[in-house]
Amino acid sequence: MVEAAKSQFSASETIGALLARNASSYGSNIAIREKERGIWKETTWAEYAEEVLACAAGLEKIGVKPGKAVLILGDNRARLYAGMLAISLLGAYAMPAYPGATIEELQHFLSEVEIVAAIAEDQEQVDKVLELRSASASGIAHIIYDETRGLSFYEDDGLMSWDHLIEIGLHSLNEDPRRRDELLNRAKPEDPAIFLHSSGTTGKPKGIVLSQKNVLAAVRNGHAAGVFGEGEEILAYLPMAWVGDYAITVAAALMFRFTVNVPERQETVVRDMREIAPTFYLAAPRSWDQMLTTIQVGMENSTPLKKWLYHFFMDRAIAAETRKLNGQSGGALEPLGRFLGEALIFGPIKDQFGMSRLRNAFTGGEAIGEDTFVFYRALGIKLRQFYGQTEHSAITAMQAPNEVRLHTVGKPVPGVEAKIDENGEILLRSEGVFNGYFNKPEATAEALTDGWLRTGDAGYLEENGQLVVLGRVSEVMHTAGGERYVPNYIENRLKFSPYIKDAAVVGAGRDELTAMICVDFEAVGHWAEVNGVPYVSYSDLSQRDEVAALIRPAFERVNKAVTEPLHLKRFVCLPKEFDPDDGEITRTRKLRRKVVEERYADVIAALYDGSTKVHVSAQVAYETGEMGKVERTLPIREV
Repeated sequence: MVEAAKSQFSASETIGALLARNASSYGSNIAIREKERGIWKETTWAEYAEEVLACAAGLEKIGVKPGKAVLILGDNRARLYAGMLAISLLGAYAMPAYPGATIEELQHFLSEVEIVAAIAEDQEQVDKVLELRSASASGIAHIIYDETRGLSFYEDDGLMSWDHLIEIGLHSLNEDPRRRDELLNRAKPEDPAIFLHSSGTTGKPKGIVLSQKNVLAAVRNGHAAGVFGEGEEILAYLPMAWVGDYAITVAAALMFRFTVNVPERQETVVRDMREIAPTFYLAAPRSWDQMLTTIQVGMENSTPLKKWLYHFFMDRAIAAETRKLNGQSGGALEPLGRFLGEALIFGPIKDQFGMSRLRNAFTGGEAIGEDTFVFYRALGIKLRQFYGQTEHSAITAMQAPNEVRLHTVGKPVPGVEAKIDENGEILLRSEGVFNGYFNKPEATAEALTDGWLRTGDAGYLEENGQLVVLGRVSEVMHTAGGERYVPNYIENRLKFSPYIKDAAVVGAGRDELTAMICVDFEAVGHWAEVNGVPYVSYSDLSQRDEVAALIRPAFERVNKAVTEPLHLKRFVCLPKEFDPDDGEITRTRKLRRKVVEERYADVIAALYDGSTKVHVSAQVAYETGEMGKVERTLPIREV
């Protein structure tokens, strides 16, 4: 299977070659669609290729060349994606950052490589780049902006609109008719496709350059596994700095000619998705959870008849799907119930949320709650889990349609080899594996061994080839009694509750395990309003006895699933959420365990010294950039 996948890969295939193919053979097909002021604007492959080429020629004129980087900053925009492709044609580094990235985080990027230009979404991001430029010894010479509002009176050096950049590029292209072909054929498979970063859970994020060969091999492997087909309709809403977005929205879209739909803004994603009805949808468990909460809230606020019909059909569909996942067959009347449920309840819900055309739906990044997973499959959305890493170009393993299990992430896709070393670490080998961390030979030597990527994840392969991921190897811990556990594994299962947003499990070197919890303000807030529980703020709501009772079943479910020495004994609800701006989690919502344990050392001590309450003063970063504190006395609660 591996060898077959390798043989199908064209060693000469590049982003430029695929762009040329799409423009030539599928030029009238829609490449990208973007909503602006309520109107969807369409761009064909022929038009898109021309804009990418003009952008590449313009960027080259202002000094972008191999070895240099271009920072890309903002929410999903069609022009920002075009910029990524243009930079790839030049053999330079396209470096997307999370829209909420701080000046300190961006300064770290500047310390890695020379960033000669930035492509910014709007005035907010332009201001951030200007601040970055003034605060750093090495400046960003050119700043290209997409949205013009608020920028007409800016007179900073090197500031130009996207349209002006395109004018420069078109002039260059028209000077020499051969320039287009030369740009399309310049980059080689080994040249960079994208410059991303590790999550930075234990230190500064490490630079990860994926070559064009890496990402194109990965998406070919994904296609061979049935992750996506040709001509998918997708919604581009995932952060552009996340490898999953690049793999799907850029690389797979280019290779398999997707139509990429860019929402007007993040706040309109749900509405825009309903209008588009994509055929492929990838989302983190948290997004699936939020959509489920919205569905449930809507149903609880509907008429008594609709409410009764929803519970009647959904309860039976969930029971049927649970039986199926456990390998049991259904009753004779199950197809009839399914048919009626689809007509009366399931179909309208899917239409309302733009999921009526979904052929492939996936969740990844962390474990998804059993209740959430089963719900969507009962609804008729054949949700599946997948597993991947930035260092492996995102696509590693996935569940096949007929091999869905709650505890596995599926089998490695064709073209990917996986094995488990003596320490229980997952090792991977494929053409999607990166060549090493940028300018970090020691870290590279630790990550790559004889062509195998050491993922840092603990797991095992079942006899049938299914991969089970437990958590980070570095986070394998032991209690005072020597019991081995992975805190992330337990935390993820606590987060299966729709009322728990984040969790930090504590217990290394101690006799028992405890936990610090961040409740989900939206879900718990709605529950409180429905049930008449008064509150004035997050910190107030999180400490209510009623909320503690609400989340206690999550602890009880976890305790049933682990051995007795790993039972959670006590917990505390924190008065604020973990926040990337406060350094407690990464931009991808991964826990910075050391930071959290240092910041909440007094809380942890109280969880073990017999205290019934503890006073905490928690650091908060406001949207204005100012720092503040939340002070609260927190009850220590028994499970």
